[in-house]
Amino acid sequence: MKSHTHILCISAATAITAAVAFIACGKPAAKDAMTVRRADNDQHLEIFDSGKCVLRYNFRNVPVPKTAKGKYAVARSNYIHPLYGPAGEVLTKDYSPEHPHHRGLYWAWPEVYYKSQKRDLHALQGVFARPEKIVHTSGGKDSARIVAKSKWLWDKEEIVAETAVITAHRADADGRRIIELRFEFSALVDGVSIARRGQKAYGGFNLRFSSRKDQEIVKYTDPEGKRPRRSWAQIVGVPPEGKKPVAVGIFQHVENPQAPGDWVEYPKLNWLQPTFPSKGVKYELGKGKHLVLRFGLCIQNGKMTDKQLAEQWRYISRPTIRSSR
Repeated sequence: MKSHTHILCISAATAITAAVAFIACGKPAAKDAMTVRRADNDQHLEIFDSGKCVLRYNFRNVPVPKTAKGKYAVARSNYIHPLYGPAGEVLTKDYSPEHPHHRGLYWAWPEVYYKSQKRDLHALQGVFARPEKIVHTSGGKDSARIVAKSKWLWDKEEIVAETAVITAHRADADGRRIIELRFEFSALVDGVSIARRGQKAYGGFNLRFSSRKDQEIVKYTDPEGKRPRRSWAQIVGVPPEGKKPVAVGIFQHVENPQAPGDWVEYPKLNWLQPTFPSKGVKYELGKGKHLVLRFGLCIQNGKMTDKQLAEQWRYISRPTIRSSR
């Protein structure tokens, strides 16, 4: 297995795609280092690698564009979009015409239960994640990190405290990059539960990608009885304005509760996700208790081999204790 630096994965952009990235992301804060740029009173925060934008975390509400219509076209916060490829390609989709509530990379459930009611955090119906504060940002030679706190609001009542930790690592010499995500949820009141759609379909860490030419989705989970049970997937294809295939590997941390979760895919929507909780489960978020879910992404040019996927899963699932800092 390669060293930490060498296995970490977005690199120099071509002139056209770099221009697109800079228009979307703004002027970088520094060159030749991993940095975090905070903009517009923390409306959004952007991570840069050697002056190239890696991702944007939308901390505060992103307004509804004029092109989005219907009850699901709702201003939203607390999600990642755009996520960029090695040459500045936009890899995620926001406010899609057919599903305007889809919002890049986001962590939400279509079934949130409280007070004998069921509402929809995924589709932004009746319960919402609202920004509280940016706890920490940091940059450095090898990685940059954002730590943000939000509260779930049921009407005006705060029902869940959430902490999101986003860590992007420096791209290696081949442009391969790893991004680690850690989500922590704690109920502030009794009686809050979460579930997938119909307690069997999608929900949890949601990934809505941009369109792909020659798209391919590959999933793998070790058979039951094997310990540890490894689980990963990848979506690969040529993204908009791209010139060659880009792969996004998705990795479930071995220590996630009920791991590994089922994989759900909707190829026509460029959707691929690891689900939580298990089928048929209404997962209670106990007051004062903490649900921690961890995932990893690896972005690279070209399809990932089985060996590369196994190596990246091993790195993502390394036994480390991570705090919110």
